Amino acid sequence: MVSVLLGCGTVNTSKESNNEASVAEVQQSMLLGKFKKEDLQQQPYASWFESRYEKFEPKAEAMETIKENINDYEIKIFMGTWCGDSKRETPRFFKILDETGYDQDKLTAIAVDYSKSTPEKYEDEVNLDRVPTIIFYKDGKEVNRFVEFAQESLEEDIAKIVSGKKYKNSYAE
Repeated sequence: MVSVLLGCGTVNTSKESNNEASVAEVQQSMLLGKFKKEDLQQQPYASWFESRYEKFEPKAEAMETIKENINDYEIKIFMGTWCGDSKRETPRFFKILDETGYDQDKLTAIAVDYSKSTPEKYEDEVNLDRVPTIIFYKDGKEVNRFVEFAQESLEEDIAKIVSGKKYKNSYAE
């Protein structure tokens, strides 16, 4: 059986065995578990991370709001190196953190496999459905989360979350 990715939230299985070798190759090059930004700056991830990090120019107004408020939060990001949405948002996220001077000792970055899991089961405590998911904690409690794609832009969504404004991700009820 072969896992076929339908977006970065749902996995379907198929009996097309001619793709099994390519799926195994992808899984071997998949980052899994806790990681640092520097891990994404190494191959094979640097091929997509570096260019997207460099090209991203966040909106100044949102960045000012983030800079004023973000250090009040601990953050967990769950992403998949196999996921197009994660490849789009994760470089942007790290650039936002870098440009706002966020204390990255307060960041936990976790890479998951196709089923959104890790060998250590980090995902069990956070109800993880889709990636990327960026969870913001204040005083040990979850305040809000960004899930998969932006409502406005990544930096504007994060600015709303960290400034306490009303924000709902696409999957919030």
